[in-house]
Amino acid sequence: MDLLKLKEDLEQNMLGRGVLKAASVLYGLGAKFNLAAYENGWKSSKSVNSRVVCIGNITAGGTGKTTAVLLAATTLAKEGVRVAIVSRGYKRQQKSDGPVVLFDNPDADWRLAGDEPFMMSRVLSQYKVPVVISEDRAEAATEALRRFKSQIILLDDGFQHHRLNRDANVVLVDAKNPFGNKELLPYGVLREPLSALKRASLVVLTHCDQVSRRQLEDAKDVIREHNDCVEILESVHEPEYYFDICRSKKVDLKDIKGPAVCFSALGHPETFEATLEKLGLELKQKWRFPDHQFYTEDHLRTFEDTRAGLPIITTFKDFVKFPDNWREILTQDVYVLSVNLKILGGEAEMDKFTDVLYPKFSKIKNAK
Repeated sequence: MDLLKLKEDLEQNMLGRGVLKAASVLYGLGAKFNLAAYENGWKSSKSVNSRVVCIGNITAGGTGKTTAVLLAATTLAKEGVRVAIVSRGYKRQQKSDGPVVLFDNPDADWRLAGDEPFMMSRVLSQYKVPVVISEDRAEAATEALRRFKSQIILLDDGFQHHRLNRDANVVLVDAKNPFGNKELLPYGVLREPLSALKRASLVVLTHCDQVSRRQLEDAKDVIREHNDCVEILESVHEPEYYFDICRSKKVDLKDIKGPAVCFSALGHPETFEATLEKLGLELKQKWRFPDHQFYTEDHLRTFEDTRAGLPIITTFKDFVKFPDNWREILTQDVYVLSVNLKILGGEAEMDKFTDVLYPKFSKIKNAK
């Protein structure tokens, strides 16, 4: 069932909106009870002998969380900090008996890990950053500490996960649509009431280049209503290069211009498409799939048969879900856009980000 389509249909009439609002009330009660269960000791949290920092969000989808995790991991790893990423592996296709560890294993199957953790492990392989996947994040963190002696564990998308204790929470907020209609799922986009922002150690506004200064200040005002002392950073998603997957080589952004086609399965595909257009591409065809969609041979043949000789552009998250024999179908001019998160405001603002991640980081960096 396409839940997004069902929601859109329900929003078209008063009765449907009433059903969504009622579901939001039930969802909110469940979220409050779950948090209260941990706060009052009815459920037990677990601590590990390592610094744990959560990088998550308060809304559903599309905030740029994965790029923030990658920025955090690469920044720390480059300075020799032993960092590991822990994830639940959302919508992975296969389950395992214990934690799945992605580390120096090129033959690993993304279906066991989930598309985003698998993509992160590939991007971070040069930095030797392990990614550990389990629905029990406390178990995954324990495994990361046991195997890799991690000095810091980055908890991917765990702001609403309370079983693993953490030292800090970095919350990502999409400046384009910070809080939707300020209603909880499924009537709105909030995973928790806005009061949950009081748990944030740092807030990072993303996609700041796509909104006005007034919109940014309005979003900050809402955040400060619920957490008046939290630091708020601004960021943008910055394209780095295209990666030619057929020839396994990087391609400069300026080298691909004009007509092209694209496809993606993202929380907000329009952001990806707008980026391509800003880079000088004229998109003749845009395929959009539900977030976390995996691809079949039929999908790839449709792309190949329809593109009329034009370049195909997609994302790393989509590329890792290609079927094993993709090279037999897509033989040339297929590119992945590499994008990173950039904290605006120079080194001083970036230092605020790293200080929350790892307070010892500035000393390590300055000692070199």
